[in-house]
Amino acid sequence: MVVGTIIGASIFVQPSTVTGAVPSVGGIVAVWIIAGLLTLGGSLIAAELASAFPVTGGVYVYLTRAFSPALGFLWGWAMFWTMHTGIIAVIAMVFARYVGVLVPLSDSGLRAVAAGAIALLSAVNYIGVRQGSGLQTALTIAKVVAIAAVVVAAFSLGPRVPFPPSEPGAISTRGFLLAVAAGLFAFGGWHMVTYTAGETIDPQRTIPRALVAGTIVVTACYVLLNTAYLHVLPLTRVAGSTRVAADAADAVLGRGGAALMATLVVVSTFGALSGIVLAGPRAYLAMAEDGLLFRRFAEVHPRYQTPHRAILLQGVWACVLVATGTYGVLVARVVYTEWIFFALMAIGLLMLRRRPGFAPTFRAPLGSALPVAFAATALLVAVNQIVAAPLDSLTGFVLILIGWPAYRLWARRRSSPAPSPLVADGH
Repeated sequence: MVVGTIIGASIFVQPSTVTGAVPSVGGIVAVWIIAGLLTLGGSLIAAELASAFPVTGGVYVYLTRAFSPALGFLWGWAMFWTMHTGIIAVIAMVFARYVGVLVPLSDSGLRAVAAGAIALLSAVNYIGVRQGSGLQTALTIAKVVAIAAVVVAAFSLGPRVPFPPSEPGAISTRGFLLAVAAGLFAFGGWHMVTYTAGETIDPQRTIPRALVAGTIVVTACYVLLNTAYLHVLPLTRVAGSTRVAADAADAVLGRGGAALMATLVVVSTFGALSGIVLAGPRAYLAMAEDGLLFRRFAEVHPRYQTPHRAILLQGVWACVLVATGTYGVLVARVVYTEWIFFALMAIGLLMLRRRPGFAPTFRAPLGSALPVAFAATALLVAVNQIVAAPLDSLTGFVLILIGWPAYRLWARRRSSPAPSPLVADGH
């Protein structure tokens, strides 16, 4: 789930942004390694928190336990209206566009395919977590095997492009930070496996292992893919390409390579979409369990043992975003706020470590240095985006802050949470 959720569409387009900001082969590889190490840092923090709180809800639970229900609610609020459903809509549209490469589609056809993918995957996850996780596993294996094939083909069949020396002063600090931020965007979704801890067998061991191993596998895939791109395409071509993966495939296989790469992107985006659709409803269920959402969304299907109402809620809103075309604006304005919450999650770990009763079965290495460094980096990413787009950032803050009066309304309705079989027992 970690590998399949992270590897979506970004790795097939983001290398152009990274290369444009860091026009150096060594610098490009360093960016992807650093982005992977930062993601691993966040994964280690989430792993410790997951081992201490092996229940459904993930980041919502951690922020609630470390700070207050209000902060947890704001995370869930942003998740539903923009961050999570918006990402579902974006990936669904990328999936539809690459389907459109194989089968010509009109604009309305693209939206129909995107909405259909969301509806199909919502239905699969509705009828059982085993079905959803089984599909996720199959798609993840397929995409990793396909990536390995692309890398092998590039180095064995593709033309070798000589690496030019780096130009003195060509890489600025700001450019390098922008490149790392672009790389981190491609690593997005690493935390989503924590949402399903309540349905995971032996979550105190399974979730930390999945986070660490999954992040390492993704980092290896990303570094190898980028070296493959650079092996067959010159730096200027990579930096200026809007479809770098397809261009690399054409360089290796000639005409027709782009169609094969489009097929890989279709499989990759569908797999990522599957994991994201599976994860989100678990956070909404936890909020409903705590009385911060309508109680009906805490209901578990008596036969399928899934949060069926939360799955439907998420699917409907994501389809609305696809139909209205507002997903791109919403994600651009709010997705960076995710990193503010990640910084707070790391700070929350430091706070929880000082409290009696905090007994994780997994401890992140490096003591306090890791959460401090990760929090500082996460805030740096957020500040960098604020400086780059202050108007969108202000709009994003407003959208998040609207959640405060909503929280006050729900807090008045709170009652003692009733235990849920989905949270109480593993399946």
